[in-house]
Amino acid sequence: MPAKLNDLLVSSAGFNLAKIDASAAPLSSGDKAADRNEVVQLSERINALQDVLFAERRRKVLVVLQGMDTSGKDGTVRRVFQRVNPLGMRVTSFKAPTATEREHDYLWRVQAQLPGAGEMVIFNRSHYEDVLITRVHGWIDDSEAKRRFRHINNFERLLTDTGTVILKFFLHISNAEQKRRIKERLQDGAKHWKFAPSDLSEREKWTDYMHAYEQVLSATSTETAPWHVVPADSKTHRDLVIARATVKALEDMKLQYPPPRPEYFKLKVD
Repeated sequence: MPAKLNDLLVSSAGFNLAKIDASAAPLSSGDKAADRNEVVQLSERINALQDVLFAERRRKVLVVLQGMDTSGKDGTVRRVFQRVNPLGMRVTSFKAPTATEREHDYLWRVQAQLPGAGEMVIFNRSHYEDVLITRVHGWIDDSEAKRRFRHINNFERLLTDTGTVILKFFLHISNAEQKRRIKERLQDGAKHWKFAPSDLSEREKWTDYMHAYEQVLSATSTETAPWHVVPADSKTHRDLVIARATVKALEDMKLQYPPPRPEYFKLKVD
């Protein structure tokens, strides 16, 4: 029997990522073709709900995708949101900060990309890079990291208090699966554009990244903006989890089209 979405939420301090099997597929039906078909149907449902969100123009949705290299952030965007009208959806990525961005606080560049009323925005990597790669490379110390955890929690509380629903997904792949995917990229010339030599040096810091993620997930999974840890060795299962969670969040918003305007019924078009 498939597990529930709530079983994938981070709900306690001292969260141990090693206890989560990245190769598990707890929400799968056991039939990969059926699961893929469900993802398509869920994407269509997201599109229908996003249409109401856009028409309503009151609330916003922010989807945060975090994960190690090759964990499938791009693939999630392609498949889970494949049927969504881009009129009300936007995807943004966060790379190394520019000179201008470094002259401001680390959340400054994030604020400019937040969803507006009626919009759904997907962060392919996010403000969490500023408590992950910065920590692993020693660019900030433990004291600064804890300070930033408080900043982020307060920042996200501001967003939820002002009408933004935040969905946060950590795409959890195993070390072995990442190795397989990197080797696949190196063996396929058409995929070399996805690879950078720094991917290998970052991979050497795997243990440090897992420790950093454990602390981030524990410190920033809140009641209003919890983290989902998504076993993602299976791409189909990854997509299924995120699609189901997104549909549930949108349905829970009880979205409604604006009420009809009686005077419009009387208008005549020549």
